[in-house]
Amino acid sequence: MWIDAVCRILAHDIRQVIPAILNLAAPIQAVDLEVRTDLRQVHHDVPALGKYSSCARSEWPVPHPRASRTFVAARKGHDAESGAFTYFLGEVVTQIGSLPDRWLSLVIPVGTYAVFPIRPRRKAGWPVALTAARRHIYRRWLPTSDYLPVGGIDDFEYHDERSLRRSGPEIDLHVAIRPKGERSPSTRNTA
Repeated sequence: MWIDAVCRILAHDIRQVIPAILNLAAPIQAVDLEVRTDLRQVHHDVPALGKYSSCARSEWPVPHPRASRTFVAARKGHDAESGAFTYFLGEVVTQIGSLPDRWLSLVIPVGTYAVFPIRPRRKAGWPVALTAARRHIYRRWLPTSDYLPVGGIDDFEYHDERSLRRSGPEIDLHVAIRPKGERSPSTRNTA
């Protein structure tokens, strides 16, 4: 597929990556904004959301930010039929208190995640690298792995100081998973 060939030029080959399996012990809390989008519009909607978020943060600073600026970009509520999902872009915070009207909060729950490093060769390669990675993960890796997607928060990008490097930028893409054969958290017996 053409996107795979372009990705190999702009980023490392995700097909060669064996993900780390991480048990997230504490939730990640974030505050910022979100947009409902789909695969056709995401490349327009996310930059517009980022620009609006940057302007809004100058007027209404995010309360309780972590000492080192860290962001998450989470995809949630993916509708397989329409391709629509909600994209949340948020600054990681130490706590979620009262928020200005415009801000939304997101808590990434504890659980098991497959972590894939994403390494574009240049910052301009982020959209292609992420698109190719998600395509590989959801179409090839997950179906042949010992895991199933959890749902809820489908995946999230973790942006820290590594994503700001001029040479060799990198983020971690976390995909919420559970072992095959394990019942979904929403169907577990709580009695």
